Amino acid sequence: MAIPERAGRETTSSRIYDILRQDLVNGRFEAGEKLAISALKEHYAVGLSPLREALNRLAAYGLLIQENQRGFRVPKMDRQELDDIAGMRRELEGMALERAIGRGDAEWESELLAAAHRLKRADLATGQIDEWEQLHARFHRTLVAPCGSVWLLRFIEQLHDQFDRYRRLAPEAPDVRRILDAQHEELVELALKRNTRAARAVMEDHVQRSYEVALQSFAELK
Repeated sequence: MAIPERAGRETTSSRIYDILRQDLVNGRFEAGEKLAISALKEHYAVGLSPLREALNRLAAYGLLIQENQRGFRVPKMDRQELDDIAGMRRELEGMALERAIGRGDAEWESELLAAAHRLKRADLATGQIDEWEQLHARFHRTLVAPCGSVWLLRFIEQLHDQFDRYRRLAPEAPDVRRILDAQHEELVELALKRNTRAARAVMEDHVQRSYEVALQSFAELK
């Protein structure tokens, strides 16, 4: 059966949205860069209508800036913005974790253990950064999944993407990375023990240490 034209366009738009979103978070485009529509069409092999739909969604999401009649631009990097993002992450993820621990059931515990196991295996692998990033994001989503608020989860995901624009530009910090990896396991242990206060404290410290790494992205931009 033929797919209706609108449905086909929406499917293509969603696919391009997901790809562009990852490319923007991964730093494929320079901060402040104006995007050339013609170049995007060629690179992603997509038509104008679904591409514009994807770009409009990304602008609404905050990963692009829409300029009146002048197309789209990648947001610049800003220290005050990073401070704001990190502060909101500490507050909202701490709140979501507390709620998740209070609401999580046996199925959540099983999913959390599985997500942590996959992430740990990726930690031990070399040259698999893309896989690690995906599993890392999945672990954090699983950790707070049963918080009971769709909007809270949406805000957290948006903050993660904005935060990762900075973090992925920063130089590697192996010593901090080892601490952050150990904190993933600690978060699981505390969540399973339903130790809400201690889990939130670890989460806030986890975000703070990641923030300190992300700050180094400004040194890379000089």
